[in-house]
Amino acid sequence: MLDIATPVAQRLHALGRPDVLMLGEQHDAPDHQRQHLAAVQELAAVGELGAVVLEMADTGSHTVGLPTHATEAQVQQALAWRDSAWPWAHYGPAVMAAVQAGVPVWGGNLPRTRNAAVMKEADWDTRVAPEVLQAQRNAVREGHCNLLPAGQIGPMTRIQLARDAHMAQAVQAAVVPGKTVLLLTGSQHAHRLLGVPQHLPPSLSLATVRLTTDGIRPGDAGGFDALWTTPALPPRDHCAELKGR
Repeated sequence: MLDIATPVAQRLHALGRPDVLMLGEQHDAPDHQRQHLAAVQELAAVGELGAVVLEMADTGSHTVGLPTHATEAQVQQALAWRDSAWPWAHYGPAVMAAVQAGVPVWGGNLPRTRNAAVMKEADWDTRVAPEVLQAQRNAVREGHCNLLPAGQIGPMTRIQLARDAHMAQAVQAAVVPGKTVLLLTGSQHAHRLLGVPQHLPPSLSLATVRLTTDGIRPGDAGGFDALWTTPALPPRDHCAELKGR
């Protein structure tokens, strides 16, 4: 486990030169988005960044064809950016660093317009091993503070599986021999045993990192090649907030 006091070059070097590097963040931790920027800058500076894939933009959107001097507005338009969901002030610096380095940025997430259909597609239940499916269902239940009706757990889990699969497809399409594709996503999606890696071919070399504000969690075992620790955040009761809504 390394903290952000360790230079990013040293942290990246410890992971080798994988085809795919996944940085799994906590979405409400600004230090994690700053680590995105540091990783993009370091990999681009040494010529090892082949592409950036984002959970924060939908599949089909990309910056290919934009010049390195493209404006933030042009990049946001190209990625169909939704600032209400993913504040550009947090994620924009890493995206712009890639564009300015001439590195393509690809959306990887399941388009929201597909959610309703995916929830009804039962074949998603067999795309992963039964134990992975159950773990994903548990995560959906706990992530919604046990407030979801039982009948919604399965359909919501299908959306999570479809998101993982879409990001995996985007990563595969972006692979550049001899360079690294960087996936910026939530930590659950980056988990080796549960998330995007489940949908990638074994022929791709892979490194997964969880950016963490609270150290090692029980579910981390086997899921990540490295933990990068950042300062703790002020206590926040997400379940109380959810119940309030």
